[in-house]
Amino acid sequence: MKFFSSAAIAFIIASTSVLSGCQTSTVLNGGYIVDQQSLNLVPEGSSREQVLLSLGTPSTTATFDGEVFYYISQRRTRAVAFQKLKVVDQSILAVYFDKDGVVNRRANYTLQDGKVFDTISRVTPTGGKELTFLQQMLSGGSAASAARSLFGGGAGGTPQNPSSLR
Repeated sequence: MKFFSSAAIAFIIASTSVLSGCQTSTVLNGGYIVDQQSLNLVPEGSSREQVLLSLGTPSTTATFDGEVFYYISQRRTRAVAFQKLKVVDQSILAVYFDKDGVVNRRANYTLQDGKVFDTISRVTPTGGKELTFLQQMLSGGSAASAARSLFGGGAGGTPQNPSSLR
């Protein structure tokens, strides 16, 4: 009986150490972190070149109704190593230029000001919905028609001889 209690204690210690290894909270900071000293070097009336020298290359730019430089930073966290990252903080510094290339205003947007967006998305959104192979088979979609033609389930309903398909 003493052997079983010491084995149970060893099991509890081992499982606790294994499970504690999974509880690694990860914080990832990405993008441009704006510091006040660099921001003070770019007052209204500064040139585009002065902005590039002080703040560096922007994360992205826009050229609608005048030019805008966007400096984007995000802080993302996850509690466990295999979880999807969750955006907990986002900051966007927007530097607006007039038609002469001079800063006419600056704005700092946070997560509360707008929608979270993925700046590096590898997926192109499409209309409609994707169906699995089984859903296509049950709905009579393209997979079902391909399977019927492969196995000879055409209009007559009689399967073809596989040796005649050569």
